[in-house]
Amino acid sequence: MALADIIKKMFGTKSDRDMKQVRPILDKVLAEYATIDKLSNDELRALTEDLKKKLRECEAPFEKRIAEIKDEFEKDIPVEEKETLATESDKLVKEEDKEIERVLDEILPKAFAIMKSTARRFAQNPVVEVTANDFDRNLSTTRDFVKIEGDKALWQNHWMAGGNEVTWDMVHYDVQIIGGIVLHQGKISEMATGEGKTLVATLPVFLNALAGKGVHMVTVNDYLSKRDSEWMEPLYMFHGLSVDCIDKHEPNSDARRKAYECDVTFGTNNEFGFDYLRDNMATRMSDLVQRKHHFAIVDEVDSVLIDDARTPLIISGPVAKTQDDEQYKIFRPYVEKLYASQKSFVTKTLNEAKKAIADGKEDEGAKLLFRCHKGLPKYQPLIKFLSEPGMKQLMQKAENFYIQDNERQMPEVTDPLYFVINEQQHSIELTDKGHDVLAAEVSDPNFFVLPDMGSMLADIEKSSLSEAEKHEKKDALMEDYALKNERVHTMIQLLKAYAMFEKNVDYIISEDGKVKIVDEQTGRIMEGRRWSDGLHQAVEAKENVAVEAATQTFATITLQNYFRMYHKLAGMTGTAETEAGEFWSIYKLDVVVIPTNKPILRIDEEDKIYKTKKAKYAAVINRVEELRKAGRPVLVGTTDVDTSELLSRMLKMRGIPHNVLNAKQFAREAEIVAQAGQSSTVTVATNMAGRGTDIKLSPEVKAAGGLAIIGTERHDSRRVDRQLRGRAGRQGDPGSSTFYVSFEDKLMRLFGSDKIAAMVDKMGMTEEDALESKYLSRSIETAQKKVEENNFGIRKRLLEYDDVMNYQREAIYSRRRNAMSGERIEIDVMNMMIDAADVMVEKAEGMSYADFSDSLMGQLSIDPGFDEAFWTSSKKEEIKKALTAQMNAVYNRRMAAMIEKVYPFIKEIQETQGEKWQNIAVPITDGRKVLQLTFNLKKAYETQGRELAKSLSKVIILYQIDEHWKQQLRDLDDLRQSVQNAAYEQKDPLVIYKLESYNLFASMLEALDKDVLSFLLRATIFLKQPDQTEQAPREAAPQRRQDMSRMQTQHGDLATNGAPKTRMPIHVDKKIGRNDPCPCGSGLKYKNCHGKGLV
Repeated sequence: MALADIIKKMFGTKSDRDMKQVRPILDKVLAEYATIDKLSNDELRALTEDLKKKLRECEAPFEKRIAEIKDEFEKDIPVEEKETLATESDKLVKEEDKEIERVLDEILPKAFAIMKSTARRFAQNPVVEVTANDFDRNLSTTRDFVKIEGDKALWQNHWMAGGNEVTWDMVHYDVQIIGGIVLHQGKISEMATGEGKTLVATLPVFLNALAGKGVHMVTVNDYLSKRDSEWMEPLYMFHGLSVDCIDKHEPNSDARRKAYECDVTFGTNNEFGFDYLRDNMATRMSDLVQRKHHFAIVDEVDSVLIDDARTPLIISGPVAKTQDDEQYKIFRPYVEKLYASQKSFVTKTLNEAKKAIADGKEDEGAKLLFRCHKGLPKYQPLIKFLSEPGMKQLMQKAENFYIQDNERQMPEVTDPLYFVINEQQHSIELTDKGHDVLAAEVSDPNFFVLPDMGSMLADIEKSSLSEAEKHEKKDALMEDYALKNERVHTMIQLLKAYAMFEKNVDYIISEDGKVKIVDEQTGRIMEGRRWSDGLHQAVEAKENVAVEAATQTFATITLQNYFRMYHKLAGMTGTAETEAGEFWSIYKLDVVVIPTNKPILRIDEEDKIYKTKKAKYAAVINRVEELRKAGRPVLVGTTDVDTSELLSRMLKMRGIPHNVLNAKQFAREAEIVAQAGQSSTVTVATNMAGRGTDIKLSPEVKAAGGLAIIGTERHDSRRVDRQLRGRAGRQGDPGSSTFYVSFEDKLMRLFGSDKIAAMVDKMGMTEEDALESKYLSRSIETAQKKVEENNFGIRKRLLEYDDVMNYQREAIYSRRRNAMSGERIEIDVMNMMIDAADVMVEKAEGMSYADFSDSLMGQLSIDPGFDEAFWTSSKKEEIKKALTAQMNAVYNRRMAAMIEKVYPFIKEIQETQGEKWQNIAVPITDGRKVLQLTFNLKKAYETQGRELAKSLSKVIILYQIDEHWKQQLRDLDDLRQSVQNAAYEQKDPLVIYKLESYNLFASMLEALDKDVLSFLLRATIFLKQPDQTEQAPREAAPQRRQDMSRMQTQHGDLATNGAPKTRMPIHVDKKIGRNDPCPCGSGLKYKNCHGKGLV
């Protein structure tokens, strides 16, 4: 007995321990259900109101004190006191959350029993009658399933969901209650296909929605979010809970904000993230749609938090079309010729390798084979030859020899090539020979050669040129470097497009001529997704379709960091156990495997391993024919579009009718999945087709043996294989699953065991023979684990990079939110003064008093507020405090002077025409820019003009934050790619990135503080002409909501691969005119939107 088995026997499995913890709670739920299910319909609803009341009572003390603090913020109290109150308010929110969780745990048995009883009543009664309340009456005007007759509300048990009429027929099983308990605890429930995850979610959603803080139900696509919201909403609404789906409403609209205000909000992961970004680009509190991120349940959590987590959500705007976009088209012919030359050379080399091996020169032949592999690893003749006995082992011996001693002898293999591909690292590199060919094409030997910046800059410094001439030379050198850098990057990306990305495997061309990425996990088209670093433009150029222009990032966040903002997060899926380590490491989410309601009868056969793909596909077709004749439906899973179409052609040749479901036919997904369980039906589909739906079987099919799953290739991830297996065997149905594998498959080529290949050669296995054993299946799973570990490492490292940006994002967005609400604006201004004083005094070390005074006057237009004696005799901390006090005094004087001039007008207008005017505008200037400051007339009157100062600070801080943050995003993107070169100096790029990004952020904050204070400390009422008096306030035009629906959203890639990016950042040189359209996409002129009052 193995040690692991002994430990399991002594301590039990993790699943056993999990069930032991949950079982007592389940028993309490079942005990409550026995009592609650006997209540009348009205008594059941009254019990729900009692639970709501209990939660409101626990929340009341916290909400009362938070409201009191909010009122205190409106008063004229010292900044220090406001800071103390702000800290207290933040602490109260966390304490309230803890108290809510305590009460929810206490009422869980009753709440779960109420929901189960509700489901039972709808399942057994066509109409559920209750005494009508206001909620019922209002609901009856918008929902067909509620009718009012006198003082009664009649709830139907059938309604429309996802375009189809459904009749409620489900009641929670015990295992579903266990799944609900796990979700409420903030964990992941892994439930097998057909176990009813959507129904399971109703339990924790109902319980947590009673608190009134909002529950987000997250799905992977808008069809599921709309369907599930319509399907489940009657159960929630029956108890007075409001439900909506954000995907039914336009972004940044009142309807979407109301959806977020509901007790239960459905939506897709992307839209939740995009709304967060839009909220942090809004200019008014009334434009915000989201509220606090309290509790979210993520459906198909592995897809959202693992597969999609490494790619950021991006809101961007257009930039002027640059020469970079045209370079892909210009250089395409050169790369096409280079790729053709490489292919021709590899073909010739492969023939030489075969001849050398046949002549007994194995060492020479192995070297040539390895050269072919480094040149074109996906070259099909090479892959076929390596599947012959002993060939793969021969090449691997050569590979082991040349990678030793830090690849000292590798140039012997790679120098004759035009470019070198590392398939595992997904990188490509031009050789000297490749450079020479490209240089000859453009008749310039240095066209693609980057200058040695270090030595050339040193030469300029040593020269006898004047300082002005040196600067001119350096600028010219930097321009030349940037230009050539971009050329090299463009060439590399084009090479990747030709050599590493295959049409109908990695992407398809849509009918409208767009390059659409195919999700390797699901086979679905990933709408809106684009490869980063110019790779997408390279593929567009390769396919000779329109190359889309670059965009400028306005806001971005990864799903990893978005979902980590929630107070409590949970998830459900059928396949999470294999990624349990990653879920815990990144999200602190524990995976709990939920038992099935009925035992799984599916028979999972051992893998069948063939030497070649040809033999494997022939065996698949033969097996399909056998199963079809037996009356069993067959689902054939493939990893890409090309394979599905190849099998489709083979089936047609045999005269076997079938359906194909891949990225090109996903519009027919619902129709094809509905037919997939019928007798003798054959469906060819990419791996996780039909995720989120069930294949249901008739009694005849069950009697014949159920659904047969045939996998045509092992995927890199075990999760995907389990998803495919899980299509069969739902709810105790019979079924079977078998995977057909060949040594030519990608996984076997990259990570297949040498021992397997050696054993196959010794056995003298022919193409038609199939290997089948537990040992071989375990070896394949070992290869999958290697890929999973590698992918986890990539995702974790990407997260470490993104955590740096996330820290900065949270700091900026927090400051921005404070500015927009205005509650803590004085605290932020004071902190800016403290920080600015600290920086200025630190930088002034060694300066004379006169120089420091001149510097201060130039930057902020203020004097130090102390004399030279204080400057020379005081410590730094004393000088900083004195300078901060001076800034604050000047700021207060400036604000007081403006209030003194404007308040008489405010008073007169409010007292004589207050009912007509809501907002008024006053022209404010710092001597360089003029802005029309808009503020609320009534508030300004009630605060005796102090609202003017607060509004001015809000407008200036918001504008400066947005401008500096957009530039910071560009700088961070540039930095992230440039630090990859640190690896050549034996340094960790991540460490360098963290250090340099901190310096960038510090510099950005310093510039932000200075620019904000510079305006505030110079601010005064604008004088239109020297001989005129100040302009009186005028009525402000009504403020329009910023329309972000036209802004471009995309789910872009964080990184294409681990190779360094050479592309320079986008710098926008074109100045936006005051009458030009605002780049935010609002449709307004720049002067009336983000440039309001600043141009």
